[in-house]
Amino acid sequence: MILIDTALERAEAEGRPIRVGMVGAGFMARGIALQIIRYTRGMRLVAIANRTLDRAVQAYTEADVPDEAIRRVDSPTALAAALEAGAPAVTDDALLLCAADGIDVILEVTGAVEFGAQVALAAMRHGKHVVTMNAELDGTLGTILQVYARRHGVIFTLSDGDQPGVTMNLYRFVRGLGVKPVLCGNIKGLHDPYRNPTTQANFARQWGQNPYMVTSFADGTKISFEQAVVANATGMRVARRGMFGPTVPSGTPLADVVHDLYPLEALLEGPGIVDYVVGATPGPGVFVLGTHDHPRMQHYLNLYKLGKGPLYLFYTPYHLCHFEVPNSVARAALFGDTVLAAVRPTVEVITAAKTDLRAGQTIDGLGGYMTYGLAENADVAHAENLLPIGLAEGCVLRRDIPKDGIITYADVSLPSGRLSDQLRAEQDAMVWGER
Repeated sequence: MILIDTALERAEAEGRPIRVGMVGAGFMARGIALQIIRYTRGMRLVAIANRTLDRAVQAYTEADVPDEAIRRVDSPTALAAALEAGAPAVTDDALLLCAADGIDVILEVTGAVEFGAQVALAAMRHGKHVVTMNAELDGTLGTILQVYARRHGVIFTLSDGDQPGVTMNLYRFVRGLGVKPVLCGNIKGLHDPYRNPTTQANFARQWGQNPYMVTSFADGTKISFEQAVVANATGMRVARRGMFGPTVPSGTPLADVVHDLYPLEALLEGPGIVDYVVGATPGPGVFVLGTHDHPRMQHYLNLYKLGKGPLYLFYTPYHLCHFEVPNSVARAALFGDTVLAAVRPTVEVITAAKTDLRAGQTIDGLGGYMTYGLAENADVAHAENLLPIGLAEGCVLRRDIPKDGIITYADVSLPSGRLSDQLRAEQDAMVWGER
């Protein structure tokens, strides 16, 4: 990270800032806009696409861009003219940004799997790097999207700041020390799979967030995706369906209890695991447990207050989400570096019923009233034909599913014509072969 600031300063001084187009204008996207516009040299947020145009305008005006300076555009010609004039542009057509010549990087901040896939694929086909905060997209289709990124000579990556990116940075740091990471962990304050947008409405209103997104954090879907994408980038697995997810008394220092939270054999046998803990501090942070096989290095680690082993704890006590996203843009555009990129699916997020479901019902969105996500090893999910929750929205149930029942592909009818289903079929054929 240390060299990114220097590289961005050089880009600013040489008059070649990174030109960013952002898709999405929700709570997190508006924070990113503020960060780039006000605090990031060497980068320009040149255009924002959002289905509600007023929200795209709001993202600029909240960063003190005058409304009269913003151009509303609805065609390639109008967008090109705005970019040429250096005027910030807004549109309700995300694909305009994906095809525009005057944009180097697309920031995808929607949280939607189907629409996110459309944006990512269109942007990469037009030679643009894609930085996304959409762990749901990466956890469902990350491996095949990496294939398309390589095919088009661009970067597709999750972002710094959000917990998967922070975890991956810590993992790379630990591995670089010669310590073997055996667990990548996440610290959460709450886990209740039966929360829904009604129970989370007040919290969402307090922070100006979407109640469905807030619910996905509370019901375990988000943590499952966050840990799945880390697993898919590192080759780690889950020790059991849903992960261990131990709960400790609120405020318990992680360092005091972490060595006894997970069965040692689950960590030391195989490629390592992803998991989480509820209630520990510092939260919300991330941690890595690692081992070292050299006695002299073990001695040094003990000297440096990491203990006698066999497990050594490394942690980052915060995640700063949108504050760090410009780093990801610079890593992609200036260094060709990914923050987090899927190698192969090792962990999937499968679909469980939040309540009793009936045949004929249409499954609602992530963080909704009907389903929650569970992390499961990908080979198990494939063998049992389990439905990825990233593809569940819009599916029609063919049979009744009891509360906490796991939904399979055979239990649903998929919506027709979705790009996400086509990409998923490509990914499954590449990884597992034809069914």
